[in-house]
Amino acid sequence: MSSRDHDASAVDERIAQVAFTAEGLAPVIVQQWDSREVLMLAWVDAEALRRTLTSGRATYWSRSRQEYWRKGDTSGHIQVVREARLDCDGDAILLLVDQTGPACHTGTRTCFDATDLGAADGTGPS
Repeated sequence: MSSRDHDASAVDERIAQVAFTAEGLAPVIVQQWDSREVLMLAWVDAEALRRTLTSGRATYWSRSRQEYWRKGDTSGHIQVVREARLDCDGDAILLLVDQTGPACHTGTRTCFDATDLGAADGTGPS
């Protein structure tokens, strides 16, 4: 990326493309950049997204605590941003990161390894 890509007006233009909810939030799907393993789902508002895009470290909005949190500041399990993409509708963000340690607050690698909902295998005969 050129230095222009991180100037305030360029970042503001990219953030303006996001269709935030009525609460001012957008969901972020977080994946390990090289394996594409889905690590977690989090939320950002415009400021959290700005911090993420300009610092290279994932910053989110905690809906329960009503505050910003930069992943890994207390646990050491940081997320270094490799890429950020907006979906076709502009209402969801895909964040590709290099995860250090577990991504989940429970101490597991991913937040999606707990409960199997038992979905039918759609590849077999119907």
